[in-house]
Amino acid sequence: MLLRTVYLLLITPLMLYALSVFYLLWVYVRFGGKRPPTGPHLSEAELPTVLVQIPLYNEQHVAARVIEAVAALDYPPSKLQIQVLDDSTDNTTLIVERISRKLSAQGVNVQVVRRADRTGYKGGALAHGLGLSDAPFVAVFDADFVPPSDFLRRAIPIFFEDARIGVVQGRWDHLNREDNLLTRCQALMLDGHFAIEQHTRSSGGLIFSFNGTGGIWRRACIDDAGGWEFDTLTEDADLSLRAQIRGWRFVFVRDLICPGEIPPLMSGFKSQQARWAKGTTQTLIKHGWRLLTAPLPLRRKLMAFLGMCAYPIQPFGLGLLLIMPWVMVSGALNGLPLAPLGIAGLAVPLLYILGQKALHPDWLGRSMWFPALFVLSSGLAWSNSWAVWEALWGRSTAFVRTPKFKRDGSHDTAWRASAYNQHGDVRAVGEFGLGIYSTIGAFLAAQYNPSLIPYFVTYAVGFFIVAGWGIADGLTGLFPSTAMKRNRLP
Repeated sequence: MLLRTVYLLLITPLMLYALSVFYLLWVYVRFGGKRPPTGPHLSEAELPTVLVQIPLYNEQHVAARVIEAVAALDYPPSKLQIQVLDDSTDNTTLIVERISRKLSAQGVNVQVVRRADRTGYKGGALAHGLGLSDAPFVAVFDADFVPPSDFLRRAIPIFFEDARIGVVQGRWDHLNREDNLLTRCQALMLDGHFAIEQHTRSSGGLIFSFNGTGGIWRRACIDDAGGWEFDTLTEDADLSLRAQIRGWRFVFVRDLICPGEIPPLMSGFKSQQARWAKGTTQTLIKHGWRLLTAPLPLRRKLMAFLGMCAYPIQPFGLGLLLIMPWVMVSGALNGLPLAPLGIAGLAVPLLYILGQKALHPDWLGRSMWFPALFVLSSGLAWSNSWAVWEALWGRSTAFVRTPKFKRDGSHDTAWRASAYNQHGDVRAVGEFGLGIYSTIGAFLAAQYNPSLIPYFVTYAVGFFIVAGWGIADGLTGLFPSTAMKRNRLP
């Protein structure tokens, strides 16, 4: 009886989240064809001043690229302010100084802003820089992004469509999609998030988050919502939620593209996902009750709440994996509803496949990479659950930056020798342990319930791959001459 109860307690949140994704897909069918506003035509004199903030921390491989891309934006020079928010402690500072002096000599309004310490990490840097400017609009581009020259001219007029538009968010594209299996899988995941989830939430009048980069804020929106706060690791989601609770409107433009770099290393991908998992959970703890009691339509509140549960529900999935062998062996599985496992597993794959269909003519071929993404995502269950638990326990950790290597689709491997290549990850011990546990579960399923063999095998393979790949990446960083060709795709 106890195992049955635990099973139902674990499966219920997973089902609720899956239902929210199915509802989102229904909204996509209904509103997905709705075009975002384009705004009026603005003359040169009517264009407002824009502050572009570039937060940097030890980004020596990509700092010059992003600064030069921002300086090349097609916008009146007298109305473009560029802030390089450099908290770096390595050679990035020298690169920033050199490129900034060069651009300043060419008449570009670029200011390098440094702080005494990294208080608040990225959010703290953005807040500090904001206090040095009175520009009415603020664009943010992270170090690994390369904004196209027409980005501001296309985005700024949208704000003049409605005075309550607080954010215009562009879609991320991927500079190094073809690097390896990992980057292909991430591209599939991100395409689904932007092309379907962000697009649908914007078109259907639902709450969604600024993605931290590749977008523009109205300064009045930031100020009205209370400004940047940095008691969570996802300052973008925190401010976004506060702003929309205050009644500000966010607009996502699917064809406003800003390409960026995807983490090519498992260690970087894991740390990025863990940061998002922890930060999202922190934001949910901080604002969950405020959101549910806000004077907003019920569907907006519920969909916003459930949308923020994408990471916090992962410990439930891991818990389900841990009890399933015991449920099978004890016989408690008899009579339990297994259909929810299959239903819950269909929602996200459908979203990702629709994302490929919305963006790429060869969407069917690209979607063939989904099984690999599914396996890798399963292998992240331990790392992401660990991050969620840290948030629930109130454990503070530093903002771990995702290393960037100026990947642009080329096949060189010299970047693996970078000092930014992370070595060692204690979470791999847990992943190997869970891989063994899932393997045992698969053998038990062969005896007690063969239909669950794929379930356990997926987790087993995922845990072994995530742990082994992370260790291998670290070793190739230590011994770059042995860079593993397995990461290349034919």
